[in-house]
Amino acid sequence: MQKLKDILKNRILVLDGAMGTMVQSYALSESDFRGDRFENHPCDLKGNNDFLSLTRPDVVGEIHRAYLDAGADIIETNTFNATSISQADYQTEDLVYEINKAAAEIARKATDEFTEKTPEKPRFVCGALGPTNKTASMSPDVSNPGFRNISFDELAHAYYEQAKGLVDGGCDVLMVETVFDTLNCKAALFGIQSLFQDTGEEIPVMVSGTITDASGRLLSGQTVEAFWHSIRHMDLLAVGLNCALGAEQIRPYVDAFSQIADTNVLVYPNAGLPNEFGGYDESPERMSGFLQEFSESGLVNIVGGCCGTTPDHISAFSRSVASVIPRAIPKIKPLTKLSGLEPLIIRPDSNFINVGERTNVTGSAKFKKLIKEDQYDEALSVARQQVENGAQIIDINMDEGLIDSEKAMERFLRLIASEPEISKVPIMIDSSKWSVIETGLKNIQGKGVVNSISLKEGEEEFIHHASLVKKYGASVVVMAFDEKGQADSYERKVAICQRAYTLLTEKVGISPEDIIFDPNIFAVATGIKEHNQYGKAYINAAKTIKEKMPLVHVSGGVSNLSFSFRGNNGVREAM
Repeated sequence: MQKLKDILKNRILVLDGAMGTMVQSYALSESDFRGDRFENHPCDLKGNNDFLSLTRPDVVGEIHRAYLDAGADIIETNTFNATSISQADYQTEDLVYEINKAAAEIARKATDEFTEKTPEKPRFVCGALGPTNKTASMSPDVSNPGFRNISFDELAHAYYEQAKGLVDGGCDVLMVETVFDTLNCKAALFGIQSLFQDTGEEIPVMVSGTITDASGRLLSGQTVEAFWHSIRHMDLLAVGLNCALGAEQIRPYVDAFSQIADTNVLVYPNAGLPNEFGGYDESPERMSGFLQEFSESGLVNIVGGCCGTTPDHISAFSRSVASVIPRAIPKIKPLTKLSGLEPLIIRPDSNFINVGERTNVTGSAKFKKLIKEDQYDEALSVARQQVENGAQIIDINMDEGLIDSEKAMERFLRLIASEPEISKVPIMIDSSKWSVIETGLKNIQGKGVVNSISLKEGEEEFIHHASLVKKYGASVVVMAFDEKGQADSYERKVAICQRAYTLLTEKVGISPEDIIFDPNIFAVATGIKEHNQYGKAYINAAKTIKEKMPLVHVSGGVSNLSFSFRGNNGVREAM
């Protein structure tokens, strides 16, 4: 990874162009796709380009060499649809590992040949992981918005299997590409991280999203900045955009990435917008002019081509950026960055962040009744009203003895995803049961907040849960609670939070700005003398926590302070 990082500091690298466009130029027949081995396969294989790595490796290798000859530094494997999910259309899902490994080996052989010829210009193999033909955060049935035709776990497993074949075949880097649904992408990153953990070996990872139209959003609704907030938990070599748009149309979104991403930025657009026949007409000269302007404006570190681009395009790109200084990676302030469909950044000058807690069965009798009576449409109106009234985050809690909490959490989050006016804000997944929290994390495409974890069950369990929070890409609320119980004094509140902070930042690797401490607000005026100091203990602890750990945030349930006056709303409101 370091070698690739060092090269990126010195020059703009060139990614190859379209594989599909080149395959079409060969006018291959059904027999080419079948070969001898699959002569009796039960369904047609023509159109399954990824399968050619098994049946026509000569064609795939020839295409790679054409791009290398044109000046490409990075070659993508012929594996855009090589997950078990996509290969199921051809009844070839059992061959996924073999397809990916073979594709990587073909690309590896070609790049090694060129590196040996020109060792001063090393070439790299990038394992391509496409978006699949299913979506985790959108329903394919407009009449049933809560339905999904794929789960997070199924996606993560499919990407794990694909990534294993690509890594075993010799890839230098992996790229989750053409992302139109961020939850699919998060599942891919989860599966890749699981593979790295199981093997003990890592290679760099890149992500490329797809802006589908002039709205500037992914198909699943996120803006560029919200998308970045959702995936930045992984240490990515590069992030950027490809497909759907031509170079001219994609520029403002690449510009946005270049300003917010503290890593390399890549772009590989289509050869213009599709013509009336679905083809692409933009010439190498015109397209390279746009990419040269991107480069000279300091927007990019890697350029290449998607649909409709050929070795002629890549040759023109390579010449146009050869002498241009690559984009300098900016130093970004460490701020808390959350997202729903839209970004939420908590800055030092931000006012209190309002968390809507009416979608909490433990705190709202109305919401609990609606969920228990299966009135989810009405329950959605509660969430909608909170956002309309200014909630910047929605807290969702389904902890109730007579409710299947996991199923209720999943169903409600999937319904929220179909409501842009609600899902535009980040989600706080609130539960005392880890299984419910994990269900929630598998059903939000944005960067949410886990509420909460604590040291109650000891360090091992705390680190395990915190590591998963980071792996799913969320921020976390940490309660001032350890093996001895809840912290009630100033000293205990500060000591527990400091202990948790050290574990989170040094052992788990969670960024300080993704930590929210709740040092516990307890009721005063209970008639017990020791309780009279609870309010002061919280305020002093909050101050000390911010002094000692300045990048973290502090939260608290203020209404707890007046709990001994429940029924006396006048006093409670005054307090």
